[in-house]
Amino acid sequence: MDIYSRVVEKGLPGRFDYLDHMSDVFVVSYGKDIVELFENAGVALFHTMVDINSVETILEKNVVAEGFDLENTLYKWLEELLILYYSEKMICREINIEEIVVKKINDELKYLVRGLCRGEIFDQNKHIGKLEVKSPTYSLMRILKNSNGWKAYFVLDI
Repeated sequence: MDIYSRVVEKGLPGRFDYLDHMSDVFVVSYGKDIVELFENAGVALFHTMVDINSVETILEKNVVAEGFDLENTLYKWLEELLILYYSEKMICREINIEEIVVKKINDELKYLVRGLCRGEIFDQNKHIGKLEVKSPTYSLMRILKNSNGWKAYFVLDI
């Protein structure tokens, strides 16, 4: 059994799980397509910090991230979601990707993800805090596609 298959804690069924890691949070998110994969990765980030079952969907925020490949775009996406949390204290329970675009500009590919996050402002009297995530990392990051769909592996620095 390799490090990419040792589930130590179930996340939200069919959306993400937590894998074994010595000091940080190692996540595997799932998706039937790349859109659902990015949605579930974002939800996993928020659920790592707060039990999202206590979060209502009363606010909406648009989030955009750009990258130079899929892994970089996932990193930037998670980073933008974390910035939303730390700058506005917004916790997202639902994330809907509106578009993922790949463009060729001057012989280089550019990836763009645009999504809508739904949730509310963190309230310590209402929400159950879990871990403080400092940053996504490139450590152990992989995005894979097979006949069952997509998987993204990433580590969150706590």
